[in-house]
Amino acid sequence: MPNRILLRGGHILTMDPQLGDLPKGDVLIEDDKIAAIEPQIAADAEVVDASGRIVIPGFVDTHRHTWEAAIRGVAPNATLDDYFVDVLDTFAPVYTAEDVYASNLAGALECLNAGITTLVDWSHINNTPDHPDAGIRGLQEAGIRAQYAYGSANTSLADYWFESKIVIPKDDVRRIRDTYFSSSGGLLTMALATRGPGFCTDDVVRAEWEMARDLGIPITVHVAMGRLAGRFGMIKQLDGLGLLGADTTYIHCCYFSEEEWELVARSGGTVSIAPQVEVQMGHGWPPVAKSIEYGLRPSLSIDVVTTVPGDMFTQIRSAFGTDRARRNEVYWQKNEAAEGHLTARQMLEIATLNGAHVAGLEDRTGSLTVGKQADIVLIDAGAINIAPVHDAVAAVTLCADVSNVEAVLVAGEFRKRDGKLVADVARARQLVENSRDRLLGAVASRKAVPA
Repeated sequence: MPNRILLRGGHILTMDPQLGDLPKGDVLIEDDKIAAIEPQIAADAEVVDASGRIVIPGFVDTHRHTWEAAIRGVAPNATLDDYFVDVLDTFAPVYTAEDVYASNLAGALECLNAGITTLVDWSHINNTPDHPDAGIRGLQEAGIRAQYAYGSANTSLADYWFESKIVIPKDDVRRIRDTYFSSSGGLLTMALATRGPGFCTDDVVRAEWEMARDLGIPITVHVAMGRLAGRFGMIKQLDGLGLLGADTTYIHCCYFSEEEWELVARSGGTVSIAPQVEVQMGHGWPPVAKSIEYGLRPSLSIDVVTTVPGDMFTQIRSAFGTDRARRNEVYWQKNEAAEGHLTARQMLEIATLNGAHVAGLEDRTGSLTVGKQADIVLIDAGAINIAPVHDAVAAVTLCADVSNVEAVLVAGEFRKRDGKLVADVARARQLVENSRDRLLGAVASRKAVPA
């Protein structure tokens, strides 16, 4: 007998173009999948009253350095250049495996609390072979759906980010794949988080792309951002090396030439944009609308909680506001009425369905579709910052915040219910606070040692 949950009477935003919206409807969950979506369903099931709630697919964060949860807010005023020194050259070298575990557990619970049901964990903190195991353990215990992106170590800024000659160790990537990802049907999948041209020598770039393709895992890479990487022409370099492909996600993309946009689109690559970080830290303008012009389906990501909030509502509004502001300025200069603006509904699609597409999981999540995994979020539409609801999409994208996320299901299991995480939050908080204290001590000791 399957485990059944019936979400009854909610305002359903399916993000499925065939189903559309149901102002009042039911969602039947059987075990880990959505079994039915109808105006009214009669079933022998646990009934959850969803009246006065907006029911949406879970948000998908396509790029977050989850290991940084223990150093949340340490770099509020940082530029991208500052971040490399303040985080990657200061804290990263002293991270232990247990710090990564604590951060991934707390960071993944933070995601679930905010309605993010799928996370691409860009884990460039593999300083020892124990580090990736610890990061994966944190994700597993949180119960989130995640793509674990195995990255390099970060024990030396000079060694890993300036024409690096160090290849991510293939034997350990293979070990992690074989140990945790022998089946593609679980909550966790795998990718390779590579640094790419400009940061690495061509030999390293080739080796890492070939490694990922030999092991059958997708690739994710930061490109065209900030003062340095914005000038690398990384897409043209990758094209020259014959490495562009549909298996690669390009993060930020703020300083692409028109030729590079065409190359990415032609290759079938995907894009992840982190709007708040990009405008705040100086990566460049978030190219959400620009990517759409080339037929791409942009997704959103948080990037670093050292400097920005860890929720998708912030990213939606940052992207929405900055892209419209730039377009308004262009049309103001032409003395014409602006047109072609992003819409609130586009932003919700970008944060859900597009995110699943970029993470390679569109067949199982990103929309409320019969047969897909039951990754579902209930938003309290009766809250004072949302009511009265005129437009449910606008209520989610422009009014709601983390406090309105009432319930979250991943694969049919409640991870948040009645406004509270179904987890030992006190333990996760204690672990990450202990890591904070240890890391601060380790950094202070390191600075005290004479050069």
